[in-house]
Parts: sequence; C-alpha cells; structure tokens
Amino acid sequence: MQRDSGRIYDEYLVASARAGDRAAWERLVARWQPRLLRHGWRLTGHVEPARDALQDAWIEIWRGLHRLDDAAAFPAWALRIVTRRCQRIARHAMHERAGMAAATAEPDERVADDTAARDADVARVLAAMRDLPPAQHAALALFHLEHMGVAEIAVALDIPPGTVKTRLMHARRKVRARLEGDHDGQDR
Repeated sequence: MQRDSGRIYDEYLVASARAGDRAAWERLVARWQPRLLRHGWRLTGHVEPARDALQDAWIEIWRGLHRLDDAAAFPAWALRIVTRRCQRIARHAMHERAGMAAATAEPDERVADDTAARDADVARVLAAMRDLPPAQHAALALFHLEHMGVAEIAVALDIPPGTVKTRLMHARRKVRARLEGDHDGQDR
C-alpha cells in the first residue's frame, strides 16, 4: 500500500491529538467528518441515521484514541467504529424503516475529491453503485473511493477478508452489467 502525503498527515494529526493537541484533534475531525459520514450513509441508506451514528462514533473515537497503538491504523479503526454504530442504529430502527423508500442520492455533504468526479462517466458509475445492496456499496466505495486495501476494509466492516473479496467481485459485476446496459443510451 502506498502512503501518500494525506495518510502521513493523518498519522501526524492522530499522534498529536493523542498527545493532547486540541487543534490537531479539530483538524482530524474536519478531515474525516465527510468520509465517515459518506461511509455511514452507504451503510444506512439515509443521511440522518448516518449523522446520528457518526456523532456517537466521534465520542467513541475520542475516548479510544489513546488506546490506538498505530496511528496508521486510524482510517480502518475509525471506519469500523462507524460501521458498528450504524449496525446498532439499523437494528433499533429496522421496524421504522420498513416502509420507507431507499435514499437515491449521496448526502449533501458529499464533495468530489477532484474535478474528474464531475465527469458524466463518473456520475454513471456512482449511480450504478447506489443501486447496490448496502454491504456491497460500502465495500466497493471503500476500495475505489477511499483507496483502502482488502485488509483495511475487512477491519473497517468487521468481516473476513474473503467476504470483502466476494462483495467486491459481486459489486463489480453488478456495476459492470448496469453500465453495459446503459450503453444503448437508456439510463434508468
């Protein structure tokens, strides 16, 4: 796995926040809030439960940060906390959500990391990903949008690496089938 400057900066922020640097903690939260919210949205399918889960997750992250031995493990560790919070909320809200339609768009906080995300092809891929079941959507997004490896995704989603690979395989097949079906100019 390649360590880019963003990951190195995140590690610095984590180490500084663990040492009590309040400004580093605030910067870490600002950098990770959108990513963690997108992850929560992918898992819950709704913005508000994702926000609720994330609020609880930040408290757990703050309380457990001193126990995180490796600052490089922060992304997978934080995503795993959000995953567990989303699972708890989903279990409690399952009966309420049964009659609701699934959300069809990313949350308003979604901001493309670069200008290429505005391209029509990227929009088609993202639309195809939204049609995936939440578990496959989350795995595919973590792999391709958050640039995480299989082992990190396994930690983040609290599943075995083999399950991550299976979800990625099925998700890619579904996205490919959707995109190939769209070649005739008929978008759903």
